[in-house]
Amino acid sequence: MPLDLTFRPRRLRATAAIRDLVAETTLCAQDFIYPLFVHDLPEPVPVESMPGVSRNSLSSLINECQAAAGVGIRAVAIFPCLDKSLKDPAGSAAFDAKGLLPRAIAAVKSALPGLLVVADVALDPFTSHGHDGILTPNGRDLANDPTVEALCRLAVLEARAGADIVAPSDMMDGRIGAIRRALDAAGFENIPILAYAAKFASAYYGPFRDAVGSQHAPISKATYQMNPANVREALREVALDEDEGADIVMVKPAGPYLDVIRAVKEHATVPVAAYQVSGEYAQIHAAARLGWLDYRRTRDESLLSIKRAGADIILTYFAREFAGELSKSIEKMSQPPS
Repeated sequence: MPLDLTFRPRRLRATAAIRDLVAETTLCAQDFIYPLFVHDLPEPVPVESMPGVSRNSLSSLINECQAAAGVGIRAVAIFPCLDKSLKDPAGSAAFDAKGLLPRAIAAVKSALPGLLVVADVALDPFTSHGHDGILTPNGRDLANDPTVEALCRLAVLEARAGADIVAPSDMMDGRIGAIRRALDAAGFENIPILAYAAKFASAYYGPFRDAVGSQHAPISKATYQMNPANVREALREVALDEDEGADIVMVKPAGPYLDVIRAVKEHATVPVAAYQVSGEYAQIHAAARLGWLDYRRTRDESLLSIKRAGADIILTYFAREFAGELSKSIEKMSQPPS
């Protein structure tokens, strides 16, 4: 006996064209910020734990940015990888106007004025202990207020170098308001702040720390990064950062925290970003290399889920690759049939 079905949802799944037509969530190159590493050596060096990712020389950084812009990416985030000899407990190298990060920012803006450069505001690439700030005298915790003062200096230096957006990633209390005031006082009132508003003390950061050479200090970053168990706390952090002047708020990591992204999207009044971090990227590569997952399908599904959860902006190491494939697909579709 035939079924009496008024509604047949499978009608809208019958072909790829129909599925695309009714898709509720889509990805485009403009959704992405492309994270890039730079070091002060003449040649790029691959990051072993992140296939396809390198610590770029200044020249290869420019090449990578040009390639990204060529496939429609509008923004990059630059993370410096300093030689150990330049690091000290106070992160003094962060304040060198002729240091690696300001030179990299200036070089990218000179070569590609229309490409947005996001500058990380944190001390962990510069400190010998690997923490995101200045330690207390007993070395058992981070000194919040002295760290905030240092971050203000770094943000202003980055703006002077040409950064279009500064992104505090430290999770110190009160740093967004302090950085906003410092930027305004220095004449950079039009520089937006992308706040790492809900940055969790995650196990997914390992490959990034390898990439920037951040040391694993004896005290836990859980004393300032958020407890992975908490969502309401994330909403409080986001609300505080908005009140202090954040122009964009971010959840980090992305994939394991889709519920947090959704909750933040429902409460925030500014754009929401999410960072698909190094461990998320590395595990997809690792599983695909073992033949356990289909690389492209898993990559694409992971990105789509982040946007579906509510992210307006996605930081991802897949950005250039995904946007390049999307560009080729659009170009192919626009060609007349042979």
